[in-house]
Amino acid sequence: METILLYALGVIVVAVGIALSIALHEIGHLVPAKLFGVRVGQYMIGFGPTLFSRKKGETEYGIKAIPLGGYISMAGMYPPARAGSKARTSSTGFFQTLVQDARTASADTIPEGSEDRVFYKLPIWKRISIMLGGPFMNLVIAVVLFGVVLSGFGTQGSSTTIASVSACALPATSTRQTCQAGDTPAPGAAAGIKAGDTLFSIAGTPVTSWSQATSIIQRSANKPIPVVVLRDGKQVTLTATPIVSKRYVLDPQGNIVTDANGAKVTQDVGFLGIGPGVALIKQPLTAVLPAVGTNIGQDFHLILNLPQRLIDVANAAFGSGARDPNGPVGVVGVGRLAGEVATTNSVPFAQRFSTLIGIVASVNVALLVFNLVPLMPLDGGHVAGALWEGIRRFFAKLFKRKDPGPVDTARIIPLTFAVVFILGAMSLLLLYADIVKPITL
Repeated sequence: METILLYALGVIVVAVGIALSIALHEIGHLVPAKLFGVRVGQYMIGFGPTLFSRKKGETEYGIKAIPLGGYISMAGMYPPARAGSKARTSSTGFFQTLVQDARTASADTIPEGSEDRVFYKLPIWKRISIMLGGPFMNLVIAVVLFGVVLSGFGTQGSSTTIASVSACALPATSTRQTCQAGDTPAPGAAAGIKAGDTLFSIAGTPVTSWSQATSIIQRSANKPIPVVVLRDGKQVTLTATPIVSKRYVLDPQGNIVTDANGAKVTQDVGFLGIGPGVALIKQPLTAVLPAVGTNIGQDFHLILNLPQRLIDVANAAFGSGARDPNGPVGVVGVGRLAGEVATTNSVPFAQRFSTLIGIVASVNVALLVFNLVPLMPLDGGHVAGALWEGIRRFFAKLFKRKDPGPVDTARIIPLTFAVVFILGAMSLLLLYADIVKPITL
């Protein structure tokens, strides 16, 4: 029963976090739209039938049945057809009908007296500000949440508390892991270091991290050095002499370095034979923006390779292959991961909660990057339309030509429908894959 409750709690925490993120994303659009005088008819979380709504002023605020996004309805998203253009008739093609319907729907959002409070009449920089307001809000949320995770809770890493003390000194290349008679005694055990001790200083240098302690030990081969540990709340001074041992070379991420032939690289360094414990290590605030930047880069790379990634998802869902843990995941998959995190009893509760916050932070990065794709109906599509209008007007002014007017974004409504169809198909594929072949921890 407890496991079920924890699973449900994990799902609820992430679901509420994502819902609030969507709501704040739309507020990122709503606030500048109202500041710039655009009439906003609706602010809705979700799609489909309305479950609840309340009107305040000219705007209806509400929640809809399908919680897969949100929107604000601004007056005059599409400009009217140019004067003298051909009107829609019964013989007009299907795509032209879609275009005209979009213009009609846009015109219907403009009540009498609000003809100048429309989106398409705004200066280009204001339109871009409105459309980027949502992604910017996701960026702010991601930075704040990553700050909470990294600097508030910390990330799992090696602590300065000693978790293990080797009885003998085996080289990293040894094929066995147990000591035998005749093996060289490990200098840490010989010096009296015990599991549970916390390193205080080595060779007179206060220890602030395990990597710092390792660096001092590795360059002190065959040199007696004082090692001060905290044991039962008291400082205990010991003397240890690191021996020369063959160890693997690690990169900054802790991975073993390999040469051009794929062989693991080793080096002779000082060795005591002590191993660190694992704890949540709080990171400085300066680590937050690089972490967000790394996530943004990963999501951009995923989107650039999205067709192949979706093919991989389909092959895994309908075949015997495994899902790529770094591939795309749908809302059901995110919920399942949240439930698994919450029920991982081997991990402290604080770390589990931190991971749930990290999931919400990563979702906000995904929302940021995905909404910047320059295709309508995504925010990036509207930004691209405004930029194209700015380019056209710049060159018209440069060559002293007539102002070309606003870009008729309604003409790409057929492409918008195609994008919506593709996004729907992608969502259904991820939904199926998350059910039959989920990504697991």
